[in-house]
Amino acid sequence: MALRSSTKVDYLKAEIFSKFVSKDTDPPLLRRQRAIEKWLATEELNAETEERLILTPDGYNIMPRVTFIDFVQFARNVIIDIIGETAPIEALIGGFSGGASTSRPRTKSYPASKYLGKAHVTARALDVFDLIKDEMPGWLADRGYSSIEVVPGNVMFTVPKKTDIDRVAAKEPDLNMFIQKGIGNYLSSCLRRIGINLNDQSNNRKFAHIGSVTNSLSTFDLSSASDSITTELVQQLLPECWYTLLDAVRCQVTVIDGEEHRNHMISSMGNGFTFELESLIFYALTRTICYFDGVRGSVSVYGDDIICPSGISDILPSVFKYFGFTINLDKSHTDGPFRESCGGHYHNGTDITPFYIKAPIERLTDVIHVANQLRKWSSIEGLSVLNPEVEDIWLWLKSFVPKYLWGGDGISSGKFQLVSYDPSFSRLALETERKNNGEGGYYHWLNATWDRESLQDGVQTSSRTKDLNRYRVRKLEHTTVPALSALFLHEIG
Repeated sequence: MALRSSTKVDYLKAEIFSKFVSKDTDPPLLRRQRAIEKWLATEELNAETEERLILTPDGYNIMPRVTFIDFVQFARNVIIDIIGETAPIEALIGGFSGGASTSRPRTKSYPASKYLGKAHVTARALDVFDLIKDEMPGWLADRGYSSIEVVPGNVMFTVPKKTDIDRVAAKEPDLNMFIQKGIGNYLSSCLRRIGINLNDQSNNRKFAHIGSVTNSLSTFDLSSASDSITTELVQQLLPECWYTLLDAVRCQVTVIDGEEHRNHMISSMGNGFTFELESLIFYALTRTICYFDGVRGSVSVYGDDIICPSGISDILPSVFKYFGFTINLDKSHTDGPFRESCGGHYHNGTDITPFYIKAPIERLTDVIHVANQLRKWSSIEGLSVLNPEVEDIWLWLKSFVPKYLWGGDGISSGKFQLVSYDPSFSRLALETERKNNGEGGYYHWLNATWDRESLQDGVQTSSRTKDLNRYRVRKLEHTTVPALSALFLHEIG
């Protein structure tokens, strides 16, 4: 069943288990400790960056014949053109997600629950929250919280990332997150007006594909990007009103295993505006480099996935480094036939995007998921036949799947039905139960619809769906053979 060596095959072999985690890989405590140590090391670099930015003379040449003050002022103007000098009141009215907060574990952190009961907030964010109460009379005037507790900051936790290290994130106080999400949503809408859509990764993948063919575009990825945006950098690049707001609703302290750490970073993963803010800053810095280097071309960002003209690929790393950012050399590509961005991997215009096995294959749904990923990976661009070398491996996986779960169409099959050119009888369905959101659902609806100006589709907040983590077989109404765009040889014959 061994596959012959090729660029696509070799790349899959190198990547497929890079995110694998099991009881036989490095233990959770070790992965967690490594992640925390990396985070703290980044903070040490952040302190150095802040000192460097504060002490940099206006006349320092950050680029050839470009002074630091001229560069910063141009980047600042780029940002002002996008978001304006001041934050409108609607930028402060956000919402709640289903993630954990400092007051609630994830199991109890559905959005509607966060409008009632106890809420956490930092002292400075509470001042901001008091300013917007009049904008939410339907929610707060009716009842409000039973208690609001001022806390020092957010609380660190980690989640699996790769085989040897976790990813650090932070649980934010409830009301901080509420305002942060409003700011994040507003920044996202401003970026969308200039063609940067943070709800769509396809633009970056398109540019990565072009770059792999023409070499005209480079792809950059940063290490610990969101953790490397210092408060000093934000103060220098954003208008004073915006910086003051962000500084007020961020968490200046992160609690790590009970110990308080005072942050040099403006925010961490878990903050409601981190992703949008980093996208804004990386776009502005890249555009500014293009301007002063006299290079035209497309610039696109999605978080720390940056697309830029290859003409600035030599100078961009040094400029970004001065502002505190480290280029991830393993995932950045400036020359040659390979480009990678936003999950798309291309070699000479050919999509060689791998798939990942992140955990042991233990359940039927795991087998179906891997088999469907393998089938998708085996497609050959421009042909309606799948790679014949993969067929035996796929058939072996298929043998573990009951016949009544064959016949998936590849659109919504996922781990619920095997994609194959067979009659479709049934599929797995995740069992769920409906939970009433009670009074919190009403306040959630008020907040979700406060800015409506016309009749729109309904917003359902009165109940929520809870996964029971078990599956049942659901018979399909019609037995059909799916119309697939590509087939294995045995499916043709």
